Amino acid sequence: MGALPTAVGVKVIGSNGQISLGKQFAGRQVLVEEREPGVWLIRTATVVPDNERWLQQPQAAEDLEKALAWAQAHAPVDDEADHVLAALNDQI
Repeated sequence: MGALPTAVGVKVIGSNGQISLGKQFAGRQVLVEEREPGVWLIRTATVVPDNERWLQQPQAAEDLEKALAWAQAHAPVDDEADHVLAALNDQI
């Protein structure tokens, strides 16, 4: 059984079909599910674009954790920066 509502209020649907849920939800994305005629369930949601969905996979998270740990353990060095810049300038 679902949790009991913590707040109940009366809202009026405007002539344009909109209802205000309050400023604390401004700009948030929501899922609106019509359970039956006149009964809606509204839930806040985070939408992940299709081309970024792979980042949500366990292997991607594990690889990212390893990469971040390596980066924290190895300070950046610019020993070859002059060589790389010179090579780039030669290509221009």
